[in-house]
Amino acid sequence: MIQQQVYILNTFLMVADALCIIVSAYAAYYADLFFLEEYTPLNGYFFLITILSVMFVNNYFMGRFHLYSEISHPTMASLVQAIFKSVAVDFVLLTAAVFLLGFTEFSKTFLWIFAFYTFLIILVVRVSVRFYVTKISRDGYNSRKILVVGDSDRGKLVTSALENQLSWGHAIVGHLNVGASKDVIKQGDEAAALLQQLKTKAIDEVLFVLTRTSTVDLNQCLNICRKMGVPARILPSLWTPEGNTLTVEEIQNIPFLNLRVDNFDAQCLMWKRLLDGVGVIVGVSIFFSLYPFVAIAIKLDSPGPVLFGQQRKGKHGRTFKLYKFRTMCQDAEGMKDQLREKNEMKGHMFKLTEDPRITRVGRFLRETSIDEIPQFINVIKGEMSLVGTRPPTLDEVEKYQPEHLKRISAKPGITGMWQVSGRNRIKDFDKVVELDCQYLDTWSLWGDIKIIFKTVFVVLQRKGAV
Repeated sequence: MIQQQVYILNTFLMVADALCIIVSAYAAYYADLFFLEEYTPLNGYFFLITILSVMFVNNYFMGRFHLYSEISHPTMASLVQAIFKSVAVDFVLLTAAVFLLGFTEFSKTFLWIFAFYTFLIILVVRVSVRFYVTKISRDGYNSRKILVVGDSDRGKLVTSALENQLSWGHAIVGHLNVGASKDVIKQGDEAAALLQQLKTKAIDEVLFVLTRTSTVDLNQCLNICRKMGVPARILPSLWTPEGNTLTVEEIQNIPFLNLRVDNFDAQCLMWKRLLDGVGVIVGVSIFFSLYPFVAIAIKLDSPGPVLFGQQRKGKHGRTFKLYKFRTMCQDAEGMKDQLREKNEMKGHMFKLTEDPRITRVGRFLRETSIDEIPQFINVIKGEMSLVGTRPPTLDEVEKYQPEHLKRISAKPGITGMWQVSGRNRIKDFDKVVELDCQYLDTWSLWGDIKIIFKTVFVVLQRKGAV
C-alpha cells in the first residue's frame, strides 16, 4: 500500500512539474512582451519545442536530485536546494543549446524570466505538497495507522524508515515489544496482546519485525489479522541492515525471497549486452584490419599458430576457450611449472614481468594490448563481455577459497577495474578479488562506459601492460 502511494505521488509530482513549466513558459512569454516593446514573438514551433525539451530535461534532473524518491527530503532547505539545482541545470543546457544552434528568436530576458518562474512555481507546488503530506494528511482522520510487532531494535529501525517514507499519510500508533527487554510481553501471550490492540485501537496495518530467535507464533498472529481484516506486512528475519541483499519476486503468484549477490538484474544485463554489441562492431573491424599484419609478424618471429586458445573459467565456472594473438613460444604452457617459483603475484595468479617465454613480437603485442583483440570473438559467442572480471585459468580456480569464486559469478570481460587500476603494479591476488567484487557490487552502465574510455587511455599510454 505505501509503495503504491509512492508511485502515485511521484506520478502526480511529475505531471505537476510538467504543468508548472508550461505555465512558466507562457508567463515568461507575456512578461517578455510587456518588458520589450520591439520584441518579436517566438515562432510557435520553437516555443513548443522549448517547452517540451525543458519538461523532459527537468523531469530527468529532478529524478537525479532525488525529487521523485520514496524518501522525503529531510529539511525544507534540502528541498529548495534540490529544486534550484535541477532548474539551474535545465536552463544552463537550454541556454547552451540556444547559443550553439544560433537561435536568434530567443531573448535573454525571456530565458531569465522563464527560469525564475519555473523555479518559483515548482517551489510553491512542492512546498504545498510537502506541507499537505507531512502535516495535514499524516495527522488527519484517514492517516494509515500502523502497529509494529517484534524486536525493539528492529522496530526502531523500521519506525525511523517509515518516518522518512513518502506517502499521503501514515503513522506508527504502537509497538508490541517481544524482544529481550524487561517490558516484553510474556512468552505465549503475544497473540492475545495483538488481539487486544486490534480491538481497542484504530489500526490499519500490522508490521511484524521478528528476529530469527523469536518464539512468537507468527501463523497464529497472521490468522488474527486475517480474521479481523487487518493487512499485515512481514520483515524477513533473514534481513539485516548490514547486508541489505533480499528482494521479493513472484513467479505465477508464488512468492520468492531472492538473495542479491551483485548489482545486475535483467534490465542491467540487457543494457550490458547492447553495449557489447556496439563494442563488437568496432572490435571485429579492428581485428580483421590488423590480422594480416599481426599474423605475418608472429609467423616470421617464431613457429606456431597465430591465435592462441586457452581454457578459462567463465560465469559460475563455465569453461570456454579464450582467444588471443600468440605472444609466447610454442611450449610456453610446459615451461610454466618451471617458472612458478619466480611468480611475482601473491596468491592464486601467475605473473612474471620478465617472462622468458614471451617472444619479441609478443612483447610488442602485449605492450600495445593488441594481443587481446581476438577476445571480441568470445564476446560475439556470449562467453565474455567488453567489461568484467578477468577470466582465470583452470588451475587457478582449483586453489580458490569460496570467497574468491565471486569474481567468476558474472561474465568475464576483455577489460575491467583491474586493468585500468594499473595491473602491472598490483601484486596481491586478494586486491584483484577486491576490485572484481567492487565492480560486481556497484555495476552501472555509465561505470562500464567510463572503464572502456579509461582502457583506451591506458592502452594509448602503454600503461599497465603485462
